Parts: sequence; structure tokens; C-alpha cells
Amino acid sequence: MSLSKFESMLKTNEVYFFDTSEFENIVEHYLNVGKHSLAKKALQLGLEQHPESINLKLLKVEVLVFDNEIETAISLLADIEAIEPHNDEVFIQRATILSKDKKHKEAIEILKESLEFVEDPVDVWAMIGMEYLYLDDYENARFNFAKCIDVDFEDYSSLYNIIYCFEMEENYEESIDFLKKYLEKNPYSEVAWHQLGKQYYELNMFEDALKAFEYAVLVDDAFIGGYLEKAKTLENLQRHEEAIENYLITLELDDPTAYVYIRIGECYNKLNIKETAIKYFKKAVYEDPLLDRGWLLLTDIYYDVENYNKAVYYINKALQIDDSNPMYWRKYAEINIKLNFYEEAVKAFQMCVNLGDIDVEIYIALADVLLFIGEFENALSILLKAKKVYNNFAEIEYRLFGLFKINHEDDYAFSHLKKALEIDFEHHELIKDLFPTIYKDQDTQNFIAKFSLL
Repeated sequence: MSLSKFESMLKTNEVYFFDTSEFENIVEHYLNVGKHSLAKKALQLGLEQHPESINLKLLKVEVLVFDNEIETAISLLADIEAIEPHNDEVFIQRATILSKDKKHKEAIEILKESLEFVEDPVDVWAMIGMEYLYLDDYENARFNFAKCIDVDFEDYSSLYNIIYCFEMEENYEESIDFLKKYLEKNPYSEVAWHQLGKQYYELNMFEDALKAFEYAVLVDDAFIGGYLEKAKTLENLQRHEEAIENYLITLELDDPTAYVYIRIGECYNKLNIKETAIKYFKKAVYEDPLLDRGWLLLTDIYYDVENYNKAVYYINKALQIDDSNPMYWRKYAEINIKLNFYEEAVKAFQMCVNLGDIDVEIYIALADVLLFIGEFENALSILLKAKKVYNNFAEIEYRLFGLFKINHEDDYAFSHLKKALEIDFEHHELIKDLFPTIYKDQDTQNFIAKFSLL
């Protein structure tokens, strides 16, 4: 009633009278819904009508802190404190200002001091817990959030924070123990069952995780998070048909998401039902066209069924979204080799190197394509660059042998052949595959035969 009366007053430019509690409710409403300018208007009018109201002044402090007008807030807070030194909101605002200035230890001391005067300490314990979180002091943070839980078992914000503390310490076993004790007292908490399942999941205890998620959705059969985690767990247990069933339930409960379509598609792919997998991957990219993972999955599935024209189409879609991903360029190169577009493959492998992907496979693949199209000097240059990173790699040394032999630089060639044979003698058949004429050369055969006798 007072809210509609206030908004009516703003429209007509008339001034109505409100008592302090009405102004407080109006200001708090606008702050809660994010209408900051209206909250400030209400505060201004409220303080004009009730200039001595401590509660309205405290709300003004809150607004000043939000606007980062810290000095003005501190000054007003000092005036309030002189009148009501034990007002619990004074302590809280002082702590908020200290926290904003990253003085978390001082904020904690102020909040602890306030506990002597507050009627309901739960909010203060929660604030103390948050300050300890800022300090990465997870043990003390947990201790304070646990106090909140003792008072209100459905304080899920504090429950989440306790689990977060355990997770940050990677202390999943203790987290499980805590949740089990919590569930003994509050067995119908879908949130706690869900969190318990996640802890088991982190420890790869998938059967236990599945049981916890099943309890979560038993308590609340519309709990989307429970079905999602249950489905993920079923995937890890290779129970893909059941995983699909649970993912489909989430689509019934809420709007479809690209993530769920992707997961369903991957399940069908693992079941080797390719056409249905493709259908769901296409649904995913329709739902979120900027989801490069969806385009990549379509690329992979068409590559697997040797439909390289469609594969190259979809990898281009992924590259349009993220052309700085070397994995995409590697895939693009592999597809172009299958399509006999070797110059495109060379450009793609070179992009991988430029983007920092200096895996030995990239260097070797690039050199092999250059060798295949007769660009021997470029192939040699790439391999010499690779050798600086991979000094004792037989596949590089065998290729260097062949390329130097093509250039009639036999001294260099046989020094690389010697090193290659020392690293991996059995792999010398590689020469036969890449350089069949050089392999048949009598000097090459004699060198290999002589080395085998050493």
C-alpha cells in the first residue's frame, strides 16, 4: 500500500506523509529489486520528514557504501554511533566498510564485538564466515557457517559455503562425513543429498554418487540439478540409455539447453547411434550457435563416418567462433589431408605452431605434408626447428636423414641416421615408407646392416 502511494506521489509531484517504518520498507524494497535511484529518492524524502531517524540514516550509510562514497559514509556512521553506540547495524556497516577496503581481520573483530549486542546472531556469523573466506581461512569460515546451520537447518546458503570450504581444501572425505551427519537430522533435504552425490563424484565413487542423486530427486521430483548430476554419473557408469532418460526429464522440467542436447548426443554417439547423435548435436548448435564445442562434435562424428566434406564444413563453423584454438586447426588440417587439399593442411599446421602448439606430432605431420608435395627445403626447415625442442626423437632424425640425402648432403644425412638408429633401431622401416628409393640405396642398406652388428 505505502509503495503504490509513494509511486503515485512521484507521478503527481505532490508530497505525502509516511511514517519512518513505511519509508524503511520502501527504501529496502527498491534496494532489493535494484532500483537504486528510487531508493535514494525515498531516502531523501524520508530524512526530510524524519531527520532524526536512526534507521533511515543507517540505510543512507548502506547506499553511500554501495556508491563507494566511503568518507561520507564513515562520517555519518560516526554521528549515528555517538547517539546509539550499541546499535547492531552500526557494527555491521563499520564491518562492511572495512571489508570493502580489504581489511578483513579488522572487520571480523568488529563483527565479533557486535555479538554482545545483537538479538539474532545468525546474520553476523554468516558475515564473519564470509570474511574468513576472503582470507582463505576455510576452517574458521566453516566453523561460523556451521553455527548458522545449527540454528536453521534449511540455511542452504551456509550449507553451500561449508561444502565450498571443504572443496577448496579438496577435503571430500570430511565433506561427506559432514553431509551424512547433516542428513541424519534433516533426511528430506534434496540439497544435501545433491551435495553428497557431488562429493562422491569427485572421488570417482560413482555408485555411491548415484544413490545420493537418486535420493535427491526422490525428495524433489522436479529437482533439475539432481537429474543432471544423476545423468552424468550414469554416463560414467556406462549406463548411457538411463543417462539419456534423465537428461530428457530435465527437458520436460525446464527450457532446453545446449548443454543437455550435447550430453544426450554424446550418449547416443557412445551407443553408436550416429544419426540420433547428430540430431541432438544439431539441436545444441541451433540452441546456441556460438557453442564451438557443438560444431566440433559434429565435425568429429562426420570425420568418423568418413564424410569429410561435412566435417570440413563444421570445423569451419568452429573456427569462425574461435580461430585461436590450435586443436581446431589441427582437426582442420587432418580433414584437408583426407580431402587431398595439402596446401590448406600446411597452412593449418603452421597456424598450430604459430598459436603455440609445438607438439612433436604437429611438426612431423607438417613436415610429412611438405615432403609429400615436394617442398623439401621447407620440410627440412620445419624438422630442424622441431629438433631444437625434441633433440632425441627418432622420427625426426629418420626424416632429417632422408631430406639431407635428397639434398646430396651425405655427411649430415648419415650422422642423423646414426642418431636415429641409436635412439630406436626398430623404427628404421620408416625410411622405407617415406623415402623408398633412398631406403633401397646400397649405402643406406650397408650403414643399417653395419649398425645392427654393433
